[in-house]
Amino acid sequence: MAAFGEMLADGTFLDAYSETIPPLVVGVLLTGLGGVLAGIVMGLSPRAEWFGLPVFIVLQASPSAAIVPLITFVYGIGFAAKVFAVVLLSAPVIVLNSYRGITNTPRSLLEMSDAFLADRWQRIWKIVLPAGSGLIFAGLRLGLAQGFTGAVLAELIITPTGVGDLITFYRAQSAYPYMFAAILSIILFASISVTLLQRLEQHIFRPEMRSE
Repeated sequence: MAAFGEMLADGTFLDAYSETIPPLVVGVLLTGLGGVLAGIVMGLSPRAEWFGLPVFIVLQASPSAAIVPLITFVYGIGFAAKVFAVVLLSAPVIVLNSYRGITNTPRSLLEMSDAFLADRWQRIWKIVLPAGSGLIFAGLRLGLAQGFTGAVLAELIITPTGVGDLITFYRAQSAYPYMFAAILSIILFASISVTLLQRLEQHIFRPEMRSE
């Protein structure tokens, strides 16, 4: 704890997270927009489901530590590489949760829309999207956690910057208290971020709409 307090006081964590957070934010925003849209399209279109679902299931099951180094062949070791690592790890969970949110729309609501002679777009906007919004938001919450993992992995394996570089540097110096302090900061940052989003989810959605 002494090492953690020292690194917090001297600005080490501030400098490190100023390198880690920007690609995380950019990557999660890109995936949040594109991933939710892709999941919705897959949930509404059997053809898109047939084409896209196996791809994201394979990506979710693939070992991320083995895939991340391949990014260097396309994006080098700069900012874009970290953004792509965030997208690579966060996209499957965001897309698949959005897809499940759309496909798990209660049949009773769909039958009700038929009874009121709703057209396709009215059914999507007023029934399907509201019913799936809880799972979609849960996917964004989990995607943030996965994206943070991707950012740190990129810093450990590809780009020696940010909080991942702190772990590599202190491990090389055998300064293990500082190394574990950096790891503790990652755990705290991820836990606080996910908890805040979970509280927001509980505030926005009714209990029956949440994904627990």
